[in-house]
Amino acid sequence: MELNPGGIIGWVIVGLVAGWLAGRLTGTDRGLVGDLVLGLIGAFVGGLLFSLLGISGSAGLVGSIVVATIGAVIVVFLFRLVTRGR
Repeated sequence: MELNPGGIIGWVIVGLVAGWLAGRLTGTDRGLVGDLVLGLIGAFVGGLLFSLLGISGSAGLVGSIVVATIGAVIVVFLFRLVTRGR
């Protein structure tokens, strides 16, 4: 079975890694499922943000992880603002 970065397995891997990295960067621990959800939402937010800034293209797996991690950190920050740090 080949890992296709554009496929569902690729999205799950990017989401897990990005969520885990965002958790380490922000000092939060959401567990495996929380990291996955955070990373997948972060990938969407990061992709949207980067496209709005006019930054797009194919950067491969590492680029996808970087964009998703930046998005996930933003999601954590916004979540903390809404919940007042909880």
